[in-house]
Amino acid sequence: MSQRVLVVDDEAPARERLQRLLGELPGCKVVGVAANGQQAVQLAGELRPDVLLLDVRMPGMNGLEVARHVALLAEPPAVVFTTAYDAYAVEAFEAQAIGYLLKPVRAEKLATALQRAARLAASRLARITADDPARAPRTHVAARLGEQVRLIPLAEIYYFAADQKYTTVRHKGGSDLIEDPLRALAEEFAARFVRVHRNALVNTHSIAAIERDATGQYYVLVRNLDERLAVSRRLASELRERLRL
Repeated sequence: MSQRVLVVDDEAPARERLQRLLGELPGCKVVGVAANGQQAVQLAGELRPDVLLLDVRMPGMNGLEVARHVALLAEPPAVVFTTAYDAYAVEAFEAQAIGYLLKPVRAEKLATALQRAARLAASRLARITADDPARAPRTHVAARLGEQVRLIPLAEIYYFAADQKYTTVRHKGGSDLIEDPLRALAEEFAARFVRVHRNALVNTHSIAAIERDATGQYYVLVRNLDERLAVSRRLASELRERLRL
């Protein structure tokens, strides 16, 4: 049975080289090619490849973020990262036994990596991203919808709200449930979101105003939504200070 591969790289020469090398390997079939992270996640859900040959360094959504989103698929592909020489990345991948290829990719190394390709456990990926001194917050969060994954741009999110063991994401396209805990989201997106309650995290650009009722309870009015969220007394002064109100 042939091994179905999705190639992901933002550079056309690299994509073309990988396609050529894969075409020369028996039992290998390129089922799709993606030039950026968003395309990669979409095609991984639609094409269901066996292996994702994934560039680490891409503008916007990088390879680590792609792998994190793709891991939510019902049947996630195995992942082999490709990278220009990066001492940190190589050390991290080796420590977690994660497959990688150094660029320029060689035919024999590619064949060996595909033979050894293993499905990437989310816990192993999380350890790498957590320890990455240069890591940046994700550009999107992902919601699992059946066998697919919906990417939600961070800029389009109004707020996150804890919902039992899940988190509700309220965004321009509606609402979705994600598995990320609110505490982790608050830490990752601290530059753009502010905690207004132990159960709510709001995009600072989505706060239209802060109101206080006759009982002294504070609320934030969410821009473009007919909604207001309660602000805990403990966080009210911190919120006003951050927004300079």
